[in-house]
Amino acid sequence: MSNFSFKIIKRDKSSLARAGELKTPHGKIETPNFVTVGTQAAIKGLTPNEVKDVGAQIVLANTYHLFLRPGDKIIKKMGGLHKFMSWNGPIMTDSGGFQIFSLGFSLEHGVGKIANIFPQEINCGHRKSTKNKKTSLVKIDNDGVSFKSHLDGSIKRLTPEKSIEIQENLGADIILAFDECTSPLATKNYTKIALRRTHNWAIRFLKAKKRKDQALFGIVQGGEYEDLRKESANFISSLPFEGFAVGGSLGKSKKDMHKVLEWTVPLLDQNRPCHLLGIGEPEDLFEGVERGIDMFDCVIPTRLARNGTLLTARGKINITNKKFIDDKKPVEENCDCYTCRNFNKAYLNHLFKANEILAARLASIHNLYFVLNLMKEIRKSIKNNQFYNFKKSFLRKYKK
Repeated sequence: MSNFSFKIIKRDKSSLARAGELKTPHGKIETPNFVTVGTQAAIKGLTPNEVKDVGAQIVLANTYHLFLRPGDKIIKKMGGLHKFMSWNGPIMTDSGGFQIFSLGFSLEHGVGKIANIFPQEINCGHRKSTKNKKTSLVKIDNDGVSFKSHLDGSIKRLTPEKSIEIQENLGADIILAFDECTSPLATKNYTKIALRRTHNWAIRFLKAKKRKDQALFGIVQGGEYEDLRKESANFISSLPFEGFAVGGSLGKSKKDMHKVLEWTVPLLDQNRPCHLLGIGEPEDLFEGVERGIDMFDCVIPTRLARNGTLLTARGKINITNKKFIDDKKPVEENCDCYTCRNFNKAYLNHLFKANEILAARLASIHNLYFVLNLMKEIRKSIKNNQFYNFKKSFLRKYKK
């Protein structure tokens, strides 16, 4: 499509890392990049200007949530997402597939995309617990998914055709194919069934396309199973998508995720961009880029911020800790974000203790700036043939 293109500017000599440029109807995206998540068509607590000021080039809005409220037809009537949320840069929307997982196997298995996506990883959150298990709110069949709205309990239906209709009404620049996101605890047999559905849905999704000004990304599934991941990568890569996304369960540990990427990415068309869904920890950004990932999205920077956890070059700090009550230093020395240029740790500590709304806003500004600036430095390191040295230097200092 003429209004969407991807070009590789520089490749790393010792890995699959590459620096590139993604052209969309609403502007260019430098890659590798981090897609700032605005679930409800808003980055929690921040204005569009503030989001742009921290360095965001693209944001992601959530198809499932906007379908339920205020409704994709309302947003279309308002002129589409860009006008509705006053964001004139590129926008990506997901398919609704992950929310189906959240209402289904996420409840049944007691696992989630953020807190415990990797059941074996203690530092990713809590281990799987039977206490977290609840009854599924979805029914999946080969045609699509029926689910109970978390807002009013009404029964809704999503199919590939409905998903693309919603996303075309929303009007994002990049839209994701409807898929079935599997649990890290799913059996291989079930993962295989889900894979067949995802592939069939991808074909139906493409056939239902009406708009020509949106780029469609196909999603690679297959869980933690090498043969299924390779099968999916080959199949999705053979379809006329403008780009790809690696989704679903990435295994039970970070090492599993690395293997999944190593199996998957090399089989995809290297002339098209590749996105890794739902991953955003600083160390994971390096590992993903090294294995050929061009874009990431995750709520971690803003979610951590709202809980008082701030990202620094030496790891995460809990700004509510007593030791920061009279600390005159900014969160990060030499950080050029609005928060660090104007406030110190003592003030942030006070804001969180006083439950001031400004606390979450200032923390979110810092965390987003940190991640987006890190991506900027990663791009720079690739262009200067210094990616491996930069990765090694950063991770040596950074404490998870």
